[in-house]
Amino acid sequence: MWMNPNPVAFTIFGAPIFWYGIMISTGMLVALLVTLRRTSRYGITEDRLISFLLWAVPAALVGARIGFVIFNLELYSHNWLTVFAFREGGLSIHGGVFAAILTGYIYTKRTNTDFWRLADLCAPGLILGQAIGRWGNFFNQEAYGVETTLPWAMYIAGAWRHPTFLYEFIWNMLVFAFLLYKSKKREVDGSIFIRYLIWYSAGRYFIEGLRVDSPFWGDFRVAQLISLVLIHGGLILLWWRKRQANKTGGGLAI
Repeated sequence: MWMNPNPVAFTIFGAPIFWYGIMISTGMLVALLVTLRRTSRYGITEDRLISFLLWAVPAALVGARIGFVIFNLELYSHNWLTVFAFREGGLSIHGGVFAAILTGYIYTKRTNTDFWRLADLCAPGLILGQAIGRWGNFFNQEAYGVETTLPWAMYIAGAWRHPTFLYEFIWNMLVFAFLLYKSKKREVDGSIFIRYLIWYSAGRYFIEGLRVDSPFWGDFRVAQLISLVLIHGGLILLWWRKRQANKTGGGLAI
C-alpha cells in the first residue's frame, strides 16, 4: 500500500524545493521534447513552436492558478498572499488548458499560423505533461478519493483511499498513446486536439466522481461539469471540422 511521502525533495540554502514543482517542470520538459519531434509533420518550425510556448507556458501557469483559486476561495481567505505560493500546489488543469488555448488563438492570429495545426502538434505532448504532473499530487497528498480496501490504496486524511491521481496518470498515458496512433493518419486539422479534449474529459469525469477533495459548484463537482461541456462541445466541433473539410476538400494534416 502507498505510504505518505515527503513533499520536499531537498533544500537549497535552507529553501525547500518541492516535489510538486519538480514533477510539473519535468512534465513540461518532456512535453516539449515530444512536441519538438513532431514539428515537421505539421509544417511548423521549431523556432515557431518555441516562440509560442514562451507565451503559452506562463499563461497556462497563471490560468491554472486562477482557476484553482476561483473555486477554492475559502483556502485563501485567511491569507491572500498564499495565492502566490505556486510551489505548494493548487493548480487547475482546466484553467491552464483554457489559458493556453486563448494564448494559442491570439498567437496564431498575430503570426499567421494555422491554429488547428498548432493545436494538433501540441496535443499529445500536453496530455503526456499532464500525466507526469499528476505525480505532484502524490507527493502533496492531494487529489485523493473515497476510502477503499484495494491493495493500491493511498493513506491520506486518516484513511486508505483511492489514489485518483494514479488513475488519471494511467488514463492520460492511454490517451497519449491513442493520440500518437491517430496522428499517423491523414485527418482533419484539429481532430487530434479535439480528441484530446474529448477523451481526457471522459476519463476525468469518471475519476472525479471518486474524489472527495474536489471543489463543488452547488451540488455538482466543477471538474465534472467542465468535462461534460468539453465532451459534448468536442463532439460537435469534430463533426463541424469534418463537415467543413468535406465541403472544401482540404483541411487535412500533412
